[in-house]
Parts: sequence; C-alpha cells; structure tokens
Amino acid sequence: MTFWNTREELSHANRLRRSYYELLRDQLDQFILQYGLTDSYNNFRTRKIPYPFVKKRELKPRAILPDYEYECQNAFLVIFVEDTIPAVHKKYIRFFDANKATKTNLLRSKTLPLSDEFDRYQKYLESAYFFDFLKILLPVDYALLIQRDPASQTRDRYILSHFHVRIDWPIADAAEDLARTLRYISKELYEKGDKCAEDVQKKFFEYYGFPMMVGGRRTAASVAAQYMKRVPCITTIYAGSSETRGIIRISEKGVSKSVLTKFTPEEVCQIAEANNMKVRTFKKNYTVTREGEDSVCIFQATYACTDQARPPDDGKLREIKPDLYWLRVDTQQILPLPGVLKYPPLPSNIIYS
Repeated sequence: MTFWNTREELSHANRLRRSYYELLRDQLDQFILQYGLTDSYNNFRTRKIPYPFVKKRELKPRAILPDYEYECQNAFLVIFVEDTIPAVHKKYIRFFDANKATKTNLLRSKTLPLSDEFDRYQKYLESAYFFDFLKILLPVDYALLIQRDPASQTRDRYILSHFHVRIDWPIADAAEDLARTLRYISKELYEKGDKCAEDVQKKFFEYYGFPMMVGGRRTAASVAAQYMKRVPCITTIYAGSSETRGIIRISEKGVSKSVLTKFTPEEVCQIAEANNMKVRTFKKNYTVTREGEDSVCIFQATYACTDQARPPDDGKLREIKPDLYWLRVDTQQILPLPGVLKYPPLPSNIIYS
C-alpha cells in the first residue's frame, strides 16, 4: 500500500531530490532526538524533578498511557514534506501568508523571542543557523511545516515555510479515508452502522500508534499523516508528547517511538558483550547520562502493520474485528547518541523481556 512513488518510479532528478531529502531527514532525526529526549531530561534535572521514565508496557501496541502531562517534557509537532504542498490543500492544512515564516509574521507573534536582527536565510535547512532557528519555534502551538521551497526553481532547497500550521481535517474523515483504503467500508463511515463507525475511529488511532482519542499534537499528527497521503511524495511527521515522554515519528517506513530508558550495569555488560563491544565504548557512544550506576540511553521501537491494517489481497470488503491488533512491534533498538557517526543502533529486546 504505497501512496508515493518508489525510487524506481522516479526520474533521475527526483531520485537525487529523494536522496537529498533523506540526508536532511537524517540530520533532523538527530536534532529531534536531542531536543525531544536529552533536552527534556535536562529540563527535569534543572528543576530537580525525577525523570518519569517510560515503562515497558507503555511501548506495547494498544498500551494504555498514564493520563498526565509533564510540563518539563518538550512537546512539538513538525511536518517535513519531500515536495511542495499544492495550494489546493490549504483547506485542511492551514498554511497561509499570515503564518508564513517571514520576519514580519514572526515578530508579530508575541510568543517568539526574536529580535529585529532576523536573517531570513536561517529558515533554510542548509543554513548553519537553521537548527537554532528551529529550536526557537518548536514550542509554538500547532505545527511547523518544512517543505521544498516553492520559489526555488533551479535546485532543491528545503525551508521552514510556515509556523502555527493547523490541521483541520476532521478525525471522522481521516478514519473514513483509512477504512476505505483497508476495505472495511466501501464509501461512507456510517454505512455499516454506529458500532462499526466507532470501531473504525478507535482503530484509526491504533494504526498510528496512539491510544483512542488522544488530544493535541498526537491527534494532529495522525490526521496529518493520513491526509498527506493525498500528496504524491513522502512525508515525515515528528510529534513530541508531554504525556508519552517520547517522540513519535510517522513516515513512509511506518511508526516509531523513541524514549529514554535505564539499563543496569549488568544489562550494559550483556548488551556490550552481545555486540562485541567494550563496556567503555558503549557508555561513551550510547549513554545519555548516568543515574547512580545505571546508564540512561535512547531506546526506539518501530512498529509494523498486521494483516488487519493492510488492504486485503483480494480487494474485497471485510468486517472489522476490534479485538485483533493492527500493529505489532517490529524492531527494538538502542540508538547511538545524536552526533555519533561510527556506531549503529543495537538490537535490544526489552518490551517483552
């Protein structure tokens, strides 16, 4: 079920653009991990509040999360698009002249601590100051939109084009769109009755790795991910949640969650030994900080769709079965620290251990 063109279907020019986009996305991944996890941890430490580490059960599909928002956890929503979003989509993805990332608009927004000395080139991902600029805007309500610069005709340039971007597509429409694709309905959400419509909306959130009817940025992230399937290119959405204490990443590769977790000295030794690595090397390249004798590391779980969350091979309509899972844990990895180039993610089965 692909809604974008694979590399084999692209022109040579668009293949180069795809490669450039993925390179920039790798850099953005690193920054988001630092801002969403490491910086959040430091926020707690600065205020002398114990960090609320995510429990293993919270990373399982359909997990019930604690209903509590942590003020020190950095929350954000970023939409990173491979191409330029056509203007026809402004009806539901609200990016207008009024919220374009211009000096006038940014200074007009009282939430942004910007001085009159504003360099318009820092909006471009190629700028040395882009991530400083991004860090200023990340706490802004709603979403930030990064896309191919529509004004750039001769080469591919990516720009943080808009802030305060609202996603105004109704949840019911998003769920209906997904259910049609998966052949649970043929046309309309309520065609099989209220119970089926309710189940479809619950499953919509599960499809994107969220509990039922979550609020704020996570709902916006899932709706945006579904809506952006209407744009024939790849899109990556990053959502930082103060409730989940983690980063949700939704892309053409699926859903992943990154969180901070602790490993005891014994576990660190086991992980290092399993990967033919010295303990000292592991601590230097994978440990964010120490809590007592424990090592705090970045753990990432990626999820894959089950058969119930993929279109049926025969294309026929089918009945929805709420008890069946739509996601399963695919990979579990300890990530190297942001900025570490030499060392890869390490497999680590902790969710079901």
